[in-house]
Amino acid sequence: MRQAGAYSGILSGGISGKTGPHSLPLARIKKIMKKSGEDVKMISGEAPIVFSKACELFIQELTKRSWMLTLQGKRRILHREDVASAVIATDIFDFLVNLVSDCDDDDPADLHITTTEKTVAVMEM
Repeated sequence: MRQAGAYSGILSGGISGKTGPHSLPLARIKKIMKKSGEDVKMISGEAPIVFSKACELFIQELTKRSWMLTLQGKRRILHREDVASAVIATDIFDFLVNLVSDCDDDDPADLHITTTEKTVAVMEM
């Protein structure tokens, strides 16, 4: 049987250390995968685990970039505007730009000004 490598993080444990290497619910991920299309009938056991890890990495990266903007604003609470600014300022999150631009902000122009001022710091990361 093949063992996880030293850098894979597979053996690290989930939230409590007892749930396995993933911290997102695999049953829910599998349910979402099955609802993604009518042609999806069966899903291998490894696929939800891979999606779980990919989601964790995505959330971690988005949170890290949002937190950098929160610290630049000299705050300690992460706001929705910080996440939206991180999405707009980062090229790899371009697929989410329409989602964050559709949210009901008080002044969307203010969000754009804040984003352009902070883009340089996020891109340096």
